[in-house]
Amino acid sequence: MELDDFEGRWRVARQIKDRAAGRNGRFEGVVSFVPDGRVLDGQGLLCREAGELIFDGLKPMAATRSYLWRAGETGIDVLFEDERPFHSIVEGQGPTAWHWCDPDAYEVVYDFSHWPDWRATWIVRGPRKDYTMVSDHVRIAP
Repeated sequence: MELDDFEGRWRVARQIKDRAAGRNGRFEGVVSFVPDGRVLDGQGLLCREAGELIFDGLKPMAATRSYLWRAGETGIDVLFEDERPFHSIVEGQGPTAWHWCDPDAYEVVYDFSHWPDWRATWIVRGPRKDYTMVSDHVRIAP
């Protein structure tokens, strides 16, 4: 996948299984990938997600988050909004990436086999966290 392929708006539906808390949740919202003006060569997108997060037995809440996606030397680099490295989607190594956030480990598997629909599955394990998130993305606007 090329970075420009993601530009636009996507509907996201996320299922969350939180084994540590013993509850399930879901997130429904929109993800927008827009050009990031901080990147002079135009090889960057701001990924902004907004929607509603609902966990069993709790009141729904508004949820947002943002990441920076950059064209890297070997694929797509994903950064936190403050530009700290998060993970990379590396061409030729499969769509799997890792991130260590001491003391927890994050693993993501991207599935682009039904493009333009795509899926990101996160498995997070450690002494503080134990959950799986499956996020399905469907393009709603280029």
